[in-house]
Amino acid sequence: MGWAYLAGAILCEVFATSMMKLSNGFTQIIPAVLMFAGYAASFTLLAFALKTVEVSVAYAIWSALGIILITIIGIIYFSESFSYAKVFSIILILAGVVSLKLCTN
Repeated sequence: MGWAYLAGAILCEVFATSMMKLSNGFTQIIPAVLMFAGYAASFTLLAFALKTVEVSVAYAIWSALGIILITIIGIIYFSESFSYAKVFSIILILAGVVSLKLCTN
């Protein structure tokens, strides 16, 4: 069940970060409120995940997948720049997370 909580935490964090962008520096109230709710849900689910998933692995996966998903969302929905350097950096992040997971039980 810990992995399901972790997946939910990642999705909530990505949602919250997207809402932060849409809040336009907290000038748009609805996205700002949704941002806070998303982060609250994300940290709650992450706390539940940590009951059964090692903190080093859970946090690495939570942050890495959040970065990757937000990068993709930024490029697709927010018209942010695409570069092969970004793709290479994402590959390095994934390699680090996979390596960390392989080093744990």
